Amino acid sequence: MALVTVTDATFDAKVVDAAEPVLALFWAEWSGACMMMKSELEEISVDYAGRLTVAALNIDSSPATLPRYQETAIPAMLLFENGAVVAKKIGPHSDGQMREFLDSLL
Repeated sequence: MALVTVTDATFDAKVVDAAEPVLALFWAEWSGACMMMKSELEEISVDYAGRLTVAALNIDSSPATLPRYQETAIPAMLLFENGAVVAKKIGPHSDGQMREFLDSLL
């Protein structure tokens, strides 16, 4: 499964209310670190298909959602399960670090 694009309007339906865990990436096109994480998470979304959905929300076109979770830095990656944030990673992380993080939680 590929990265799922979400917006302020679709975030609750596709992330918060999802049946399986969702890793939500909050990113912006002008951030090199965000673009790196988005690329890494596209690959992870394929490898973790069936266990995890990876969703991406562009904070420039959808600015209302990230502040709901008291985060201001990007890239921000919040793991949702059963409607709640159960873990988060802020800032750029290597592919290996992200996989280790996810494997410890899934």
